[in-house]
Amino acid sequence: MDIAIFGFSPTIEALETELRTASDQGFSSFWIPQVFGLDVLTAIAAAARSVPEIELGTSVIPTYPRHPMMLAQQALTTQQAIGGRLALGIGLSHQPVVEGMWGIDFSKPVRHMREYLTALMPLLHDKGTSFGGEVITSRGQIDIDAPPPQVLVAALGPQMLKVTGRLADGTITWMVGANTLADLTVPTITAAAEAAGRPAPRIVTGVPICLTDDVEEARNRAATEFAIYGQLPSYRAMLDREGLEGPADLAIIGSADQLAERVDAFRSAGVTTLAMSEFGTRDERAATREFLRTLL
Repeated sequence: MDIAIFGFSPTIEALETELRTASDQGFSSFWIPQVFGLDVLTAIAAAARSVPEIELGTSVIPTYPRHPMMLAQQALTTQQAIGGRLALGIGLSHQPVVEGMWGIDFSKPVRHMREYLTALMPLLHDKGTSFGGEVITSRGQIDIDAPPPQVLVAALGPQMLKVTGRLADGTITWMVGANTLADLTVPTITAAAEAAGRPAPRIVTGVPICLTDDVEEARNRAATEFAIYGQLPSYRAMLDREGLEGPADLAIIGSADQLAERVDAFRSAGVTTLAMSEFGTRDERAATREFLRTLL
């Protein structure tokens, strides 16, 4: 299991510094969320050109506002800019965002992702597609000299995992516990990939982490910083599967020995890349990074 960094910065310059530090420290990949700050693919193309070796992953690009052909063009352009080191994480986002902020119908999300991948994958691999579905039409060619990135889907429920296993290269999760990964995520997506004759899927998992002597304060901080993930239905369902009250219960918090034990649980669950989101005070974040370096 690879240990990676999950993080973002408010400026291109700050992101470049973060990427260079992670690369120099020996981390194999750096995963960047697409929320309401910088556009992550543009940011990667700008910040990673001067930072060698480290893999760059999006975690994740919402599919609803980007047509598959547009996303393929942007992803392949970024791939060309950084020398083929992109992992393309994509996902549905959430109904309050898709319908409430963008005014796009969120009904039948599994159908949407199935059709989206059916259009996207040929564009990335063969530079062309001819697909007409119920909600997505994509016909045409693109001309960009770049290798296809791995496509990882933020798949949580069984049906989305099956679609992902059949059509994509793996999954990327956030706020999913080791028990759920072992019992649901890994076996479901792996079985779907095997049935479709595809290679074993990549399992990337993002988790908050804090090395600290003040566990109670860190838990309080996690409960505040990550509160939204206890409210959004898809994440709430994952926490419920683990029997957890909220995100603070899923965050990896405590001493080095306690952190190592929790990390081992994700390894045993079948995770291939564990992307760690450091949080806490400045000193706690620095101590956490030093702990993560011991795992490399």
